[in-house]
Parts: sequence; structure tokens; C-alpha cells
Amino acid sequence: MPLPIAVDAMGGDHAPREIVLGALRAVNEHGIAVTLVGRHEAIDAELGSAGAAVNDRLSIVDAREVIEMNEHPANAVRAKRDSSLVSACALVAGGQARGVVSAGNSGAMLAAALFTIKRIPGIARPAIGASFPSEAGQTFMLDVGANTDCKPEWLAQFALMGDVYARTMLSIDRPRVALLSNGEESEKGSELVQAAHPLIAALPIEFVGNVEGKDIFRGGGCDVVVTDGFTGNVVLKVAEGIGDFLFASIAREARKSLGGKVGGALLRPRLRPLRDRVDYRKTGGALLLGVAGEVVIAHGRSDAEATMNAIRVAARAADQGVSTVIAAAVRSPVEVPA
Repeated sequence: MPLPIAVDAMGGDHAPREIVLGALRAVNEHGIAVTLVGRHEAIDAELGSAGAAVNDRLSIVDAREVIEMNEHPANAVRAKRDSSLVSACALVAGGQARGVVSAGNSGAMLAAALFTIKRIPGIARPAIGASFPSEAGQTFMLDVGANTDCKPEWLAQFALMGDVYARTMLSIDRPRVALLSNGEESEKGSELVQAAHPLIAALPIEFVGNVEGKDIFRGGGCDVVVTDGFTGNVVLKVAEGIGDFLFASIAREARKSLGGKVGGALLRPRLRPLRDRVDYRKTGGALLLGVAGEVVIAHGRSDAEATMNAIRVAARAADQGVSTVIAAAVRSPVEVPA
């Protein structure tokens, strides 16, 4: 049996109940072995409420401390070595789990992964990647929050890691990698973008040049978009907000009249697949690329469905050996800036 996915049972707005329920679904519906990490009595109580118990696919590792959302990430990780988040990462570092998932403090998750699992040799900074729906299917973008200020060399490494992700997780043989800018011309963009452009162009990947924000959702010209963590996080939050606004507006307008209610009822089955494509619960979580293990950062509001899907992402990344492939790419004969 493959090693389990370690899950921070105490992290997130709805922990531990929804996290435990999501872990149970991952075990029962997808056959993924899971180790729940956190206060044993709290986890055991939730399992009991769900009519479940520890078995050969579901185990508990006791961790007494919890890193709260408002704590300073690095300080909390150093001070709370017995926290559920740090302990879950330590299972991966110690070879007792093949991946880790947390919906807790994302900054602390990044710090814990760096302190315990460590960076892949040659990678200067890890990056968080997220998938956006597009007309062509999906567009993968990184970084979406790990590094607010970046160097051109880091963006080049993000491009290399994004190429690996698209090949291993999206099954794209030759991913088209682009650089996010305010214009398609190579001379457009900030100093960072202009300096990164030739570095990415020199990599052994299919670099298609600059793209604008609208191209993320069109998807016809690229599969991977590279940017700094500040810009990427703004794009991610704006996209989430627009999606929520549009679906709430459609529902509100449909309720204003009988005709609208009838039309809404007829449209609902057609709109549901579209809503699923922009629902973070369906995508599960974002991979932290560049560390020597499979790390998934789930949404802080994750419920059972989101948790289950985040565990699925971690398991699939482990099956595909994403971190191992990235490490091999960095060691390739073509020099990658560090």
C-alpha cells in the first residue's frame, strides 16, 4: 500500500470537523490512505460522530499545538514544533507520508515546508501554483502568493517548474509557457518582466513570450503563465471575486420575476458545470512547487469536499512524482539560473 497523505486536521476555518470528514471521503471514495495530524481526542471525537474509526487506511498522529491564522508564520513554526501543521510536514520529511495537505495558515505552511521538507537543490524559491478555467480547459499560473517580491532568475525557475507541472499533472506533452505582462511585445512590462524574458527564452521549454491578463482565461495561446507572487495573488483573488459576483448576480436577477425563476430553473443544470470549474472546492488546493515533497495548500474555508479534493491533488502529485521531476529538470545539462 502506498504511504499515506498527511493532513493537518486542525488547520482551516472549519477544522477539525470538515477536515476529518473530507479525509474520510478520500479514504472511502478514492482509496487514499490518510494520516490525520492534530489533537487525538478532537479527531477521534469527529470520527466517532461520523461512525468511523481508525483502520489500515486511516491513522492519527497526535500533535498538541495549533498555529492560528493570525500568527506570524515563521515565528509560529519555530515556536510550535508540536503543531499539527509542522508535524504533518515532518511526516513527509521523515518518509512516513508521501504528501501533506493543510487549510491552515498558508504562510506557516510555506515556512514549515522549507524548514522540514526543504527546498529542492538548485531552486532559489518555491512557488504556489493554481489552475484557472479557460476556454481551452485550464491555465496554470505561478506564483500566486509565495513570493511577493521576485528576482528575474526566480521567474525563470517558476517557468521551469510550471512546465513540469503541466507535463506531469495536466498531461500536456509540450506546454506553452508565457510571462504575464501589460502587453504582448517583448519590450513591454516592468523591469522584472523585461529582465526575466530572455532568461525564460533560454530555457529548454516552449516559451511563447508575453501574455496579458485576459489571455489567462482565453487559454488559446498558453498553458502556463509565470508571474511574481504579489501579482499572481491579486489575479487569483480578483478571479474568485468576479466568479462569486457573477453567479450571485445571476441568481438575484432570476429571483425577481416568475419568468426569471422558470428560466433560472431551466438554466441551472447548464450553469452547474461552469460553476464547478470556478469552485475552489472542486480544485481542492494549490501545489507548492520547489520543495522536495508534495505539499498542497488548501483554501482556508475548505469544507469536506474541498479537503477530499486537496488530498486527491496531493496523492496524484505523489503518484506522478512532481517534485522528483522538477529536481531532475534542475539537474539537466541546460543551466538553469539559481
